[in-house]
Amino acid sequence: MSRERAKRATLPPAQENIEKLEKVVKQGNYYGAQQMFKSISARYVSAERYSEALDILKCGACLQLENGQVTCGSELALLFVETLVKGKVSYNEETLDHVRKIYEKFPRPSVPQNLDLTDDDDDEMQKLSEAIAAAKTRVDCCSSFLKASIKWSVEFGALRYGSPELHEMLADYMYSQSPEVDMVKVSFHFVRGRNLKKFASTIINFMGKCYPGEDDLAIARAILMYLSLGNLRDANKLMDEVEKEMQSKHLDFPRSELMEFVNYLLLTLQRDALPLFNMLRQNYKTSIDRDPLFNELLDEVAKKFYGIQRKSPLQGMFGDIFKMMGGE
Repeated sequence: MSRERAKRATLPPAQENIEKLEKVVKQGNYYGAQQMFKSISARYVSAERYSEALDILKCGACLQLENGQVTCGSELALLFVETLVKGKVSYNEETLDHVRKIYEKFPRPSVPQNLDLTDDDDDEMQKLSEAIAAAKTRVDCCSSFLKASIKWSVEFGALRYGSPELHEMLADYMYSQSPEVDMVKVSFHFVRGRNLKKFASTIINFMGKCYPGEDDLAIARAILMYLSLGNLRDANKLMDEVEKEMQSKHLDFPRSELMEFVNYLLLTLQRDALPLFNMLRQNYKTSIDRDPLFNELLDEVAKKFYGIQRKSPLQGMFGDIFKMMGGE
């Protein structure tokens, strides 16, 4: 019997170890349980018993997260994804459901709101500071897990940009849990998902929080991101969804030169009209320049719809994210 086959034969069924580890967690020994989850799952990986290693890691991640041990839980969650890759596990609904179950265990407490703070209220300030730090840790941990999951999904069978469901999970968690929301990153993931209603609701919610006069930027950014992927259909659907929901809530849809530009652009891209596209960019340059990202996105739109090659690759934060997620 080979050494590897001997290893496989000597390891007990994973469930036996899971039951023992659950007891360690229930005793409150989170650190000890963490080391055991890692070492025991590694033995199953070495023996190429990937399915059982995944069961152990999923159990460990969920238990730690349920008990508020976010750093430990996310470490096991990342090991879960690494094992999917090592085991060459295909992307399918069953495996996606395992990832979703881990994701759903990430805590979602709210950051304290409307604190009655005074200059001398050091205790309350300390509580707020700690809550914000904890929220940033949660978002960083959950983001790392889901980004790794998206990369796995790209490599092992999902769509070109990865699993739409995973992108939606990441967008939702980043928006709902970040103390300071980065709507560029949130939108980046929503446009790679399929839930237009959720995206529209998120944009409208954000519009109620952003600086006065900047609500149109959130809509324009989302539309241009869809168009930068060559996705005219969902760009139009999102615009309709935002208008419909705002109307149902008796909110005023923003009227600005930027929104004029976006509406004209959506019409222009329905036909082969490069001269008109260029004229729009020139005529609405002042509005487009309100956000440095818009010109980069429009260069990508020109490439997707009219075959115009970019003079330079996408730059800055958006370029980095785009490359990371498999964009050209």
